[in-house]
Amino acid sequence: MTTKLDRRKLMKQIGITGTVALLGGVAGCTSSADSSGDGGAETEAKTATSKPKDGSSDGEEWTKTDTVDMNDKLKFAPKRIKVASGTTVTWKNVGAVGHTVTAYEDEIPDGATYFASGGFDSEKAAKDGYPDKGNVTEGGTYEHTFETKGTYKYYCVPHEMNAMVGYVKVI
Repeated sequence: MTTKLDRRKLMKQIGITGTVALLGGVAGCTSSADSSGDGGAETEAKTATSKPKDGSSDGEEWTKTDTVDMNDKLKFAPKRIKVASGTTVTWKNVGAVGHTVTAYEDEIPDGATYFASGGFDSEKAAKDGYPDKGNVTEGGTYEHTFETKGTYKYYCVPHEMNAMVGYVKVI
């Protein structure tokens, strides 16, 4: 039996995430000094939350909101959101470090429209286009309207190794 091994699976297997974190590497960061002093602090949850029911078991809850912050802690906040079909979600960079919003092409519902900051139509194009296109800089935003019900997984291209991933559940 042949198993297809992609870059993410390989990195998980060899533990490169921990090695990069230990060495203090933050690959691909685009930054200016943070003069606000808050370091892109996470905003508090705006509405009710519920436990994930998608098979994930990291203990995080789903937050009903249409806004996600991208911060200097290399996190999407909140990490898991749920919205009604037809909702436009806005990602806002509240820190000084640049980020992307890039869907995992194989982790969106069948028939759903692919999304990535920069307007790319595939995950490969989004990765290949970064950093020239798709980088959401300090204070910038990216929006996508979700029409197809299901769970979507996305990540930040330069900070994927730092586990900067998020989820949108469309109900």
